Amino acid sequence: MALRRALHFVFKVGDRTKTATFYRDVLGMKILRHEEFEEGCKATCNGPYDGKWSKTMVGFGPEDDHFVAELTYNYGVGEYQLGNDFLGLTLQSSQAVSNARRLGWPLTEVGEALYLTQAPGGYPFYLVDKEQPPSGECPGSYVCLLFSRESNCGNALVKCIGWFQKCKELLGFICKLELRDIGGTVDRGTAFGRIAFSCPREQLPDLEALMKKENQKILTPLVSLDTPGKATVEVVILADPDGHEICFVGDEAFRQLSMVDPKGNDLLDKAMAEDKSDEWFAKHNKQKAAA
Repeated sequence: MALRRALHFVFKVGDRTKTATFYRDVLGMKILRHEEFEEGCKATCNGPYDGKWSKTMVGFGPEDDHFVAELTYNYGVGEYQLGNDFLGLTLQSSQAVSNARRLGWPLTEVGEALYLTQAPGGYPFYLVDKEQPPSGECPGSYVCLLFSRESNCGNALVKCIGWFQKCKELLGFICKLELRDIGGTVDRGTAFGRIAFSCPREQLPDLEALMKKENQKILTPLVSLDTPGKATVEVVILADPDGHEICFVGDEAFRQLSMVDPKGNDLLDKAMAEDKSDEWFAKHNKQKAAA
């Protein structure tokens, strides 16, 4: 059955090896699937780049019932400039706190049973030192996204979610989506991410039409995206007035595309082992491009 649900948040990563260590060994997440692409995505899933890139989905459980992270890696880019648009992602996991201490991953206590750490690239993560909720009890309840934005109660994101007429049910999948007023201009830098939701495929044209009617920005009109050997999904990419990217995808095909790949972990390790770009740049005493 097709549902309206929150899916994932997209992070651009410049160092896959350190990033994999953070998500697998520190946070304790699983590699759900890994895919390699020879050219850029029609819906700019990997940003405004046309070269070879990869997508790695990581989380505490299957994408069917967990909010997860999408890690996109562009082979020629080693660093992205952070803006002020992403303030953090909060996870409830005492095991992650324990892992960070054991591995010597930097932790800063910022509240009662609350620690701040960073993923490679500088993305802030808040770790709540409490037992992780059991899988299936309340999927994704330990995830909280924080964005920085100028005050704008009529922003497109709220209108999109309101269009579902199930705001509480939708946001329940990620516990809380917090939009903070920073009292100034939002700078998205080059590391800007994207939040993704799904809905029944038949509702995508209506959603796109609503945004046109409301004179809201459509970054990518309804388009089909192919993944070799997997299902073709349809998406429409929107932006709120502060530039936050919002992706809506047809739920039926996405459930097929997002099935856990038991080879995902090995595929990521293989791709990292075969990626000699870091060695090449080091040998020639050069640095990868900074986006």
